[in-house]
Amino acid sequence: MARHYRPRRSMLYVPGSVPRYLEKARGLKVDALILDLEDPVLPDRKEDARRNVAEAIRRGGFGYREIVVRVNALSTPWGRDDLAAVAPAGPHAILFPKIESRQDVLDALEALDAAGAPDMPIMVLIETPLGVLHAEEIAAASERIACLVMGTSDLTNELHARITQERTPLLHALSHCLLAARAHGAAIVDGIHLDLMDMPSFEYACRLARDLGFDGKSLIHPFQIPYANDAFSPRPASLEMARHIIAALAEANAAGRNVAVVDGRLVESLHVEAAKRTLMIHEMIEQMEAEEP
Repeated sequence: MARHYRPRRSMLYVPGSVPRYLEKARGLKVDALILDLEDPVLPDRKEDARRNVAEAIRRGGFGYREIVVRVNALSTPWGRDDLAAVAPAGPHAILFPKIESRQDVLDALEALDAAGAPDMPIMVLIETPLGVLHAEEIAAASERIACLVMGTSDLTNELHARITQERTPLLHALSHCLLAARAHGAAIVDGIHLDLMDMPSFEYACRLARDLGFDGKSLIHPFQIPYANDAFSPRPASLEMARHIIAALAEANAAGRNVAVVDGRLVESLHVEAAKRTLMIHEMIEQMEAEEP
C-alpha cells in the first residue's frame, strides 16, 4: 500500500479566489479538496486567493476531507509567498505544479521547510513531457511525496495530441507515471476531464483510470464527484470475492496446499494481498465517511 495512503477517489480543485466556493466545499461528498492558488486565479487576485485559503484552513470545518493547497510554481513571483501564507495554516499537503525533475522536488521541499512545515507531505503535478520522462526520479526523490497528480490537460497540449474517449494519446504517459508511483510507494491520481457536458465520457475516463490502477481522479466540478467516488469504490461483488479468496487460501494452507481454486481461477498469496487491500480500502472509506456529522 502506498505511503501516506488514504482514499483519494475524488480530488476537487476549488479556486481560492472565490470564497463561496470554499464555503460550499465543506459540505461536498469528496475525498480531497485542492484549494487552488494557481491556474484559475488571475494575477491581480493571487493575494486575495492566498488570504482566502489560509483563513479557510484555519477556520476548519472540512470534516474528513483531505485539504491540499496547490501553490504557484516557485519560479513565479507568487510561489514562495503562497507557502509562507498557507503552510502555517496546516493543510494536509501542498501540491507543487510543473515538477520535472528530482531537483524540482528537493527545491519544493526546501522551500516548504523554510516556510515552517518541515514534516508536511507534498504532492507533485506531472503535466509536461519532461515530467513524464523523469517520473521515476521524481517519485524516488523523497518519502514525503504522498501522491503524484497527473496534469493531463497541459500534457495533452504539449504533446500536440487530441482528446479522445479512449485516451489513446495519453496511455503511455499515464502507465509510465503509474509504474513510477507504484515502484516508489506513492499514490497516484488521474487528471481532470474538461468536458462538463459529456458525463458518459467522464464516467468512461474514471473507469479506465481505475482499471489501469489509479487511486482516483482529480475533478473541476462538484457534479463529477459521485461518478468518481463510484468508479473507485470497491463493489459489493468485489468485497464478497475478496473475502472468499482469503478464506479459500486459508483453508488450502491448513490442508498443506499453497494454492486454491476459486470460481475456476487459481488463487495464490498475491491474490490474498490484493483481496486484503480491497477490504482495507473499503473499510477506510466507511470509517472516513462515518466521521461526517
